[in-house]
Amino acid sequence: MVTLTGNTIYLRALEPEDLEFIYRLENNEPIWEVSNTQTPYSRFLIRQYLENAHQDIYEAKQLRLAICKKDSFDAIGLIDLFDFDPVNQRAGVGIIIEEEGNRNSGFGKEALGLLIGYALQKLQLHQLYANIDPANVASVSLFANFGFQLAGIKKDWLRRENTYHDEALYQLIR
Repeated sequence: MVTLTGNTIYLRALEPEDLEFIYRLENNEPIWEVSNTQTPYSRFLIRQYLENAHQDIYEAKQLRLAICKKDSFDAIGLIDLFDFDPVNQRAGVGIIIEEEGNRNSGFGKEALGLLIGYALQKLQLHQLYANIDPANVASVSLFANFGFQLAGIKKDWLRRENTYHDEALYQLIR
């Protein structure tokens, strides 16, 4: 069984050729709210990140993979395991599909399913979690479809344009 290949997409390690794609994503201000970013990233910093992307998840404590359509090398999104904790066997999950036209097309769902399989089977994790804006109905639905359950609401957790917003914690425990 090939863990990171699905019917319409596959997940692959980051490559130096992904520099411009990641630069666009990291500097797309509307996405900053989802990723808790507040400042732009330079090509220099992203190049340095890509040079170190070969690190093992046990060393880097994170794993970022490119989401690609089955017939292409070009990334359409990214999916991450972050805050990897091998002692407690857990990690956070994040996902972004860049173009609006590729969203709600099943690519994110397939990518998340592949990553969950990899995390639970290959990495032997006990749990995954996701921090989601409760107003992001699409993300709540995506994670709920895989059995992630609402564990709690962090009240007034995020400040955006001088107002505070809640953040929901979803967990998948096997």
